[in-house]
Amino acid sequence: MDDSGILALYFARDEQAVAETAEKYGGRCYAVSYQILRSREDAEECVNDTYVKAWNAIPPQRPAFLGAFLLKIARNLALTVYQAARTQKRGGGQGVEVLTQELADCVTGNPEAAVERAELSRLLDQFLRTLPDRDQYIFLRRYWHADGVGEIAVRCHLPAGTVKSSLYRSRRKLKAYLLERGITP
Repeated sequence: MDDSGILALYFARDEQAVAETAEKYGGRCYAVSYQILRSREDAEECVNDTYVKAWNAIPPQRPAFLGAFLLKIARNLALTVYQAARTQKRGGGQGVEVLTQELADCVTGNPEAAVERAELSRLLDQFLRTLPDRDQYIFLRRYWHADGVGEIAVRCHLPAGTVKSSLYRSRRKLKAYLLERGITP
């Protein structure tokens, strides 16, 4: 079923909307959640919570891109679960922290909070369009999907060092791009 059909089901408050959402986007929502949490159970819970949030948000919202809308919900839920677990453990895994530390000198304040701001989001989108396709793909796999350097290297058929260099250059370019537009670290 296409997105407009799924949205019509949501607006009709037909529970089939959730089943269609799960069929079309469940795997992608799970992948994004799992990349952050590295726990099958927690990722599945985030996916289920994504469906609940979507059900509660649609209507009144009518997302232009249902997939992006759902993935953002799943990602934010996974980050919340990760932060809660991290707060409880103190000293647990470093996945998200490593990612935000790598970007810390490019964006102001707390990277998770900064990315939520519409202006920075718009600038990031514009910046990504300036990158060559391969560098853009590497950057998104690392900082949106939270893939490790080794995973990206395998996906792109590149040495890990090349991926690291690409990420380093992209972060440098991002910092310069944001500085030119008045965003200081």
